[in-house]
Amino acid sequence: MKKIFIVTGEPSGDKLASKVISKLQKNDPNIQYSCVGGSHLKSLGIKSIFDLKEITYIGFTSVFLNIFKIKRKINNTVKEIIKFNPDILFSVDSPDFTLRVAKKVKKLNNKIKTVHYVAPQVWVWREGRVKKFKKFLDHILLLFDFEKKYFDKENIPNTFVGHPLLELETKNKIDLSSIISNDKKIISLFCGSRSSEVNLLLPILIDFINMMNTKFNNFTFFFHATDENKNLISEKIDYTNLKNAEVISDENIKKQILNKSIFAVSKSGTVSLEICNAKVPSIIIYKMNFLNFLIVKMLVKIKFANIINIINNKEIIPELIQKECNAKEIYNSVVYLLKNPQLMKKQINDCEKTLIRIRSKTSSSDEASSVLINLLIG
Repeated sequence: MKKIFIVTGEPSGDKLASKVISKLQKNDPNIQYSCVGGSHLKSLGIKSIFDLKEITYIGFTSVFLNIFKIKRKINNTVKEIIKFNPDILFSVDSPDFTLRVAKKVKKLNNKIKTVHYVAPQVWVWREGRVKKFKKFLDHILLLFDFEKKYFDKENIPNTFVGHPLLELETKNKIDLSSIISNDKKIISLFCGSRSSEVNLLLPILIDFINMMNTKFNNFTFFFHATDENKNLISEKIDYTNLKNAEVISDENIKKQILNKSIFAVSKSGTVSLEICNAKVPSIIIYKMNFLNFLIVKMLVKIKFANIINIINNKEIIPELIQKECNAKEIYNSVVYLLKNPQLMKKQINDCEKTLIRIRSKTSSSDEASSVLINLLIG
């Protein structure tokens, strides 16, 4: 029996991995799996060796403060992988954790094929890392076609698979009448998948909702949560007197809520592609502690945080980063766009043109699963 071990480092990676593995399970139900994953891989019947929350950190300082704990988790993960003895180690995103694991595994057992999904953003900083990847990665799966040149240059086998969040899914519609009021317009809010992001951005978004409620009475705000952080967000919302804020974590409901939204406020990250794909106008917010911000500012070589803006090298979607990421600025930006529908329409059109350039011709998960199957056969 062929075996695959999946290593993720946060809920978004768990979600990406699950889309690929679900295709693999349909193509070959006899593959055996083990993983470091979350609720999405668990829903496919794949048991994680430990809770994903134990390694989900953000920012340089939090990683530094937990460095010994992370090292122990890396070593424990490597030990379990070697014991499992998979044909393929499938690492997904979160390179500071997953690629450290892959490097150690390759050193201990060169016969295990290493495939990494979501290339580290070498176009943002530390391009020199690519040379090191060559020593322990057998194949790398790219979400964006412009990334190929970095890996072709070092002769690292790679495949552009497109972004799975842009795939069209047909799921059974759910009756949302119990949670949606027809006389209310929906604004979707995304404050991140990591608890550290939620703790920073949620209070700002609550203040933003309070500001909106002083001027308008026709909005319902939906926080899109992961299973891992739903309780954290719900508890904080419960402490407020907000009557028009809801928390949802079911994937099918979240998708339908987003499709019915007139606007979205989202932390910078891959979720912004889902928002663009749903043709919903948005703004991007992000904040980190001051020390992390100074470090990032010294290291990164791009002007924007959002991938749509990075690809176009101009601000298609407004970004409120660091000191601009406050309730008043978010309120002003949202209200301005809502009062100027032509600007929202232009944003949607510009985003759609960009998405055409980064969509897979078939399906990202199909492309990725094909690479894994070929490596298993080979």
